[in-house]
Amino acid sequence: MTTPVSTSSTDRGRLVTELTTRSPYQRTSRARGNFELWSWLFMRGSGVVLLVLVFGHLFVNLMLGQGIKSIDFAFVAGKWASPFWQTWDLLMLWLAEIHGVNGVRTIINDYTEKDSTRLILKTLLAASAILVLVLGTLVIFTFDPCIDPASTLSQCKAQ
Repeated sequence: MTTPVSTSSTDRGRLVTELTTRSPYQRTSRARGNFELWSWLFMRGSGVVLLVLVFGHLFVNLMLGQGIKSIDFAFVAGKWASPFWQTWDLLMLWLAEIHGVNGVRTIINDYTEKDSTRLILKTLLAASAILVLVLGTLVIFTFDPCIDPASTLSQCKAQ
């Protein structure tokens, strides 16, 4: 019958030290600060807010109205006449765009091996994100359904 071998705490300490010093993995410190932590937190927070915004958008547009058949140019014109809906749609646009860009940025960081390729892809991603955000914001705030003087929309007749 064999008896279990007991090791003292100093033996265990030496074993742990030996295992950690022989590890082939060496940590390198990149001075990134807390950007990745804040990015991770933003993804969780924006995801929750986006769920509320998107399902609220779908509920109001499809369930409270007459369904998909009533969504047309006049519907959007009437909706964007209200600062509340402009802000709602702007927040949805910005959060969805930044959330998506952050996810793609993470994928680029994970799967791109060369630094030059990573830089090119991130530059293209940032340029496309800025373009979409600027154009989307301009459309929401400068949308004028009455630009045509012969318009028959009810919003244009009131002016």
